[in-house]
Amino acid sequence: MSATPDDPQRRHFLRAGALCSLGAGLAVAVPAAAARGQASPVARLRGGRVAGQTEQGVHVFRGIPYGADTAPRRFQQAALETPWQGIRDALVHGPAAPQTSGEGPGSEDCLYLNVWTPALRDGGRRPVLVYLHGGAYNNGSGSDPLYDGGNLCRRGDVVVVTVNHRLNVFGYLYLAGLGGEAFADSGNAGQLDLVQALQWVRQHAAEFGGDAGNVTVFGQSGGGAKIATLMAMPAAKGLFHRAWTMSGQQVTAAGPRAATLRAQHVLEHFRLRDPQALRTLPMEKLLEAVKLRDPSWVEDTGLYFGPVLDARHLPVHPFWPQAPLQSAGIPMVIGNTHDETRAFLGHDARNFALGWDELPAKLEKEQFVDLLPSVVIAAYRQMYPHYTPSDVFFAATTAGRSWRGAVEELEARTRQGAPTWAYQLDWYDRGGEVDRLRAFHTLDIPLVFDNPRQPGSRTGATASATRMAGAMSDALLAFARHGDPNHRGLARWERYSLQRRQTLVFDDDSHLQDDPRGGERRLYAQVPFVQRGTA
Repeated sequence: MSATPDDPQRRHFLRAGALCSLGAGLAVAVPAAAARGQASPVARLRGGRVAGQTEQGVHVFRGIPYGADTAPRRFQQAALETPWQGIRDALVHGPAAPQTSGEGPGSEDCLYLNVWTPALRDGGRRPVLVYLHGGAYNNGSGSDPLYDGGNLCRRGDVVVVTVNHRLNVFGYLYLAGLGGEAFADSGNAGQLDLVQALQWVRQHAAEFGGDAGNVTVFGQSGGGAKIATLMAMPAAKGLFHRAWTMSGQQVTAAGPRAATLRAQHVLEHFRLRDPQALRTLPMEKLLEAVKLRDPSWVEDTGLYFGPVLDARHLPVHPFWPQAPLQSAGIPMVIGNTHDETRAFLGHDARNFALGWDELPAKLEKEQFVDLLPSVVIAAYRQMYPHYTPSDVFFAATTAGRSWRGAVEELEARTRQGAPTWAYQLDWYDRGGEVDRLRAFHTLDIPLVFDNPRQPGSRTGATASATRMAGAMSDALLAFARHGDPNHRGLARWERYSLQRRQTLVFDDDSHLQDDPRGGERRLYAQVPFVQRGTA
């Protein structure tokens, strides 16, 4: 966490630094800036004042609290942040939520956000873009270097916000079925954090030169799923005005029966009968629940956590049997990458050297669809005679488990008559270090952020990567500003329709294509779509 106003070192620098007013852009000398002989931008917030820093012309505020420590209210809706006196540093990211990933173990004091803006209090009414991170509902944070909003902010004269919120057992363990009204918020606590963050954005947009009436939420993988869920939550209505999702969908939520079964599984693991006892377990101990085997899955995989159809905060499934009525007027972009599963199935070198005799068993396990592997293999060999067994494996798992939710959402939105655009990322750094992963899951993140050279980006630093980042980030910026992703650097991008299924294919030669991979779509349409973990 950043230093508090009572930090002795901070008081030393404040005494040494001269406080100076610069009119509307009030600036105060604070530790990091004072060490460089610079003045820091200061924002006035509901909790108090925060001092950030200016990076290449952009004011950056990291680790701003938008809620209180959640530990005292575990499994409940969060309280607002505790106000502070003086000027609080906003120079470093806040803690990630509790998790078992590389960003763990994290902290229950995790409700922090980060802001990039060209100016403060200048009446600019800039579009505000709020990014929701991926990592399913289990891990991640808004602090990844790939999510740095500086380039996007400079490129489009916009305000960019990234957010941390509660995850996994802390954000989505549904205990209401076992513990009653005291746990009414538990199954969607992580989503309620996001609602609270969006309320904070609405309240402070003008302070950061933004327009509270023009907020775009965008997110990849789990971030896209969180957006889809927010679109069906009454508490989120009116808090955002455009939605851009990348390889992340939430067609159905977990039902209360399945969610209660998982909660019972957690109690049994800890040998507890009363859910109240979970409130006082040490954070690290409670994280053990993340690694429990999910009772509803055949594979040996971790316990599923995600939004719950709790008849309170989420009264309907996000995109079944129809798109959410409350969001029918919100323009939406739904995208995916051509080779999604190469990101997480490509770590096993054996998957790149499969034989036809090995393929059926591999598909049986990994396509997540109850369709005979022999039927799938025969269809792919007819559609793509040049495909190797490994090509079929990656394509079929992508279509079967990563793409179908996008198709479901596109169809539901189109039946509703809601303004919707589809994209597919085919581009990748051909001949580069990740050549065999092709257009894998997460590749579009550094492109829409215009961050191809940021640490962690796997796009390569070629002229082609720079052009693709420009094309995708400009589409996002146009969408945020006008509610339409078209810009002069792209072929005409038409709305999705059931008659043509228009899709913008991002590649070196980006183009609009009707129903790309239509044969694959029709193949998997033979069986009902079931979102994993929600049954």
